[in-house]
Amino acid sequence: MTDTTATQPNQPMPPIARRVPTQRTHHGDVFVDDYEWLRDKSNPDVIAHLNAENAYTDAVLAAQEPLRERLFDEIKSRTKETDLSIPVRDKDWWYYTRTLEGKQYGISCRAPYRDGEARPTPRPGEALAGEQVLLDGNVEAEGKEFYSVGALALTPDQNRLAALMDFAGDERYAVTVRDIATGETIEESVTDVGYGLVWSAAGDAYFYTRVDESWRPHQVWRHVVGTDPSEDVLLYQEDDAAFWLGIGGTHDDRWLILSMGSKNTSEFHLMDLHDEAAGWRVVQPRTEGLDYDIEIDGDRLYIVHNRDRVDFDVAVAPLADPGVDNWQPLLVGAEGERILGVSAYRDFMLVGLRAGGLPTVRLLPKEGEGFGAARELPFAGELTVVGVGANPTYEATTLMVATESFIEPRAIYDWDTTTDEVTLLKRREVLGGHDPADYQQHRLWVTAPDGAQVPVSLVAHRDVTPDGTNPVLLYGYGSYESSIDPYFSVLRLSLLQRGVVFAIAHVRGGGEMGRSWYLDGRLEHKKNTFTDFVAAGRHLVETGWAAPDRLAAEGGSAGGLLIGAALNEAPELFCAVHAQVPFVDALTTTLDPSLPLTQGEWEEWGNPLADPDVYAYMKSYTPYENVRDVDYPSVLATTSLNDTRVFYVEPAKWVQMLRRTVTSDQNERPILLKTEMVAGHGGVSGRYEAWKEAAFETAWILDRLDASEIVHPASANV
Repeated sequence: MTDTTATQPNQPMPPIARRVPTQRTHHGDVFVDDYEWLRDKSNPDVIAHLNAENAYTDAVLAAQEPLRERLFDEIKSRTKETDLSIPVRDKDWWYYTRTLEGKQYGISCRAPYRDGEARPTPRPGEALAGEQVLLDGNVEAEGKEFYSVGALALTPDQNRLAALMDFAGDERYAVTVRDIATGETIEESVTDVGYGLVWSAAGDAYFYTRVDESWRPHQVWRHVVGTDPSEDVLLYQEDDAAFWLGIGGTHDDRWLILSMGSKNTSEFHLMDLHDEAAGWRVVQPRTEGLDYDIEIDGDRLYIVHNRDRVDFDVAVAPLADPGVDNWQPLLVGAEGERILGVSAYRDFMLVGLRAGGLPTVRLLPKEGEGFGAARELPFAGELTVVGVGANPTYEATTLMVATESFIEPRAIYDWDTTTDEVTLLKRREVLGGHDPADYQQHRLWVTAPDGAQVPVSLVAHRDVTPDGTNPVLLYGYGSYESSIDPYFSVLRLSLLQRGVVFAIAHVRGGGEMGRSWYLDGRLEHKKNTFTDFVAAGRHLVETGWAAPDRLAAEGGSAGGLLIGAALNEAPELFCAVHAQVPFVDALTTTLDPSLPLTQGEWEEWGNPLADPDVYAYMKSYTPYENVRDVDYPSVLATTSLNDTRVFYVEPAKWVQMLRRTVTSDQNERPILLKTEMVAGHGGVSGRYEAWKEAAFETAWILDRLDASEIVHPASANV
């Protein structure tokens, strides 16, 4: 049951969940959790409580509805709703996606390729000649509250399509197989599968994965189309709970690649799809701490590995005998460069890496059995992100590449690798006017408490100066070696035009500055993630970019853990905190090996079940158990009922603890929870619904920053 407590006359009443003490005892420490009962979503009282929280949030924020509508209209008015992606050639077809005004989902299509034909450039809304629809998300989602595609896979002859579809948001997929030419559904019998889908060489069977009770992908199965799933064959099972597996194919449709990895160790197996009876071939058996990735190129194998250098090198080995004893050095990264991966083509190899805190790509031309001097992609710019687009053709000499920054919308080019000529194919169009010259972007460096130099990327309107009056939204993540790079956002324009400065703190635990940056923000160094973020916030105030009372913070998932921990450390620093699907009850989750992700996460956080020091360290920072009885800013926690990565119960419990503990005036600084009742970790599905959700969250941030009115109108379109 959920009670309510009045605040002031005529004020909405926050839901107060009943307290049901649950005792947790580990390593001599006793913690009494009054809200653990909220974990059982089959309990009608839990659903009633979440609905009451939603009703309270709606009531408290009712006055923001006009601002939400304005923000939604601004997103919509800047977006070309009827559009078409750049066609990509794969064998005898051009593949692309279309969107239509008023439609929630994209339409995956293809059209025939004619020998020697240049890449077509149709106008938005136009179909290419001979178009075939592969998958229309609007048709698939009809009558459904949620819809998401986990993968699309074509048979080698490209006559059949298999799709993974999710209709709940829980990332459990059903497989649909269709004949592309006729649109006929051939079968829909295989359900409850994980990520990954690869066809057999003959196109009569496909490979898929299943997850265990803790949502860990642990099995690879083979299904013959048209047969009962009970007859499917189990090809591999991973029993080590620290390892997740995944499957993929190669551009020549020759190999099935089975990858297995923990947070710091990996292993790859290969199956020749032209000789399945030969079974699996191990590349290099797992060795604790040896992390590697592979790329097949004919009879050679390229290996990106950390055997000799923490930031990885590239080796080459014969495919027939690819073990570590045969790894020959091919490319040694320079100091400060983190090699991420390689892609093989007939005439060259592409190397993805991070340098100077930003991603980039280099090309190594093939010369005999070796490679020539590396060449940079011909793109540069302050805080510009460079990447490679879809290039499935092994013989390609012209590649699609993409760039974007805070102020430049995503642009896609054709790069002729023989002449270095670059041709702009498409730049994301911002309707209603966008001039990059209206904005400024900077890289700041912040000194952390231990002396580390933490990069912060910042964007603002050109007329904004660091005069100590600005509203600022500071974003952070900082886990799993994931990097949050500068990116363009039409929604962010609504912030910038209202004078808000947007900043990303590239804190340790992320991968922005290489593998060591990640290692310095995990396990027993995890608190560096939180202190880096707080230092970044204080730096923005001290240097005048942020007004002392107008700094808001935002982060999601593991970034929600960051936000919650930073909030406990420095509640006075922030005026508002938005925690998205936040991992705020980290210790409780990490103590339960039956929960999704837990055992695999022990290499990220430590194992508090086995190690009392890890338990004590995590207990000292996990947000739920460290809420203090001091003034806190207003908090908005957003979550989804069907999230299988971070359960809704974590923010639900955290909000209750905040309400009962903090000393803030909760009329002035309300603690709010909003739960999407049919959605998953990524929130609602459908672009218009996603825009509404984004407008809701942004309206709350702008209201707390006292920045709801536009002060910098857009320039004329240029």
